Amino acid sequence: MVSDVELLKEAVNLLEGGKKIALCTVIEKKGHGPRGLGTKMLISEDGQTVGTIGGGSFEKVLINEALKVLKENKSRKVTFSFHAGTSDEKVSTGLMCGGEVTVFIDVIEPKQRIIIIGSGHIALSLAKLADIVGFDVVIVDDDEERANKKRFPMAKEIITGNLNEILDKVNVSSRDFVVITYGAQPDRDYLALKKMIMKKPAYIGLLGSKARVLTLIKELKESGIGDEMLKPLHAPVGLDIGAQSPEEIGVSILAEIISARRKPSSSNEINSISHTKELKIETGSS
Repeated sequence: MVSDVELLKEAVNLLEGGKKIALCTVIEKKGHGPRGLGTKMLISEDGQTVGTIGGGSFEKVLINEALKVLKENKSRKVTFSFHAGTSDEKVSTGLMCGGEVTVFIDVIEPKQRIIIIGSGHIALSLAKLADIVGFDVVIVDDDEERANKKRFPMAKEIITGNLNEILDKVNVSSRDFVVITYGAQPDRDYLALKKMIMKKPAYIGLLGSKARVLTLIKELKESGIGDEMLKPLHAPVGLDIGAQSPEEIGVSILAEIISARRKPSSSNEINSISHTKELKIETGSS
């Protein structure tokens, strides 16, 4: 039997691994039913389970309900019936013990990450702001003189080395936000953009002028990247607030990321290539 301490430790491990989890707790019990009040079970978004609330068909039904709740991303309580004649408000377990069990299914999300590719002035400003807002910051670059813990003390992870190789190695989940900050280095922009698109993050921001962005999009499409794969792309990155300094550009980028996180249906525009939106980046300002 898994203890509460062991279960909570595993919850932390799953969250640190980037997985969303449902913490299921028995909060009410009427009549006969497996396990008592306070019994807990973890179910991750990929179906992994820790602990048990009853086993058998009840547990299968519970896992199915928890996966629904995880998809909806809204915690709620669910009452499971162990007798015939179940109402619409209760979920049948297929068992006839004669009781009811109410389980609170609590959705717990991992801390979201911003993966910043590049380590220049804009990258530094964005990293500082993202840390304040509560994101985990990951820095990816081949410039070890700038991409280091002394310059980016807030970074949870700094990945350096050959750019082509480290872009392949960086772990990217479907909830991660990626920002490519080179801006005036088209070869690096193209390499990073293509590799990140293949990893399917929630959001990809690309620094640069509208003209340069359109050129890169054309090159990507010619290489076989379709419109569907380009949906996470927001380019030129950042809200159009007339930003000029690295700090102001960092604010505009983070504001767009917050909008994408809070209102995903309304903020996903090349979704995001707007005919009126353009950040003017001077060569070497990134």
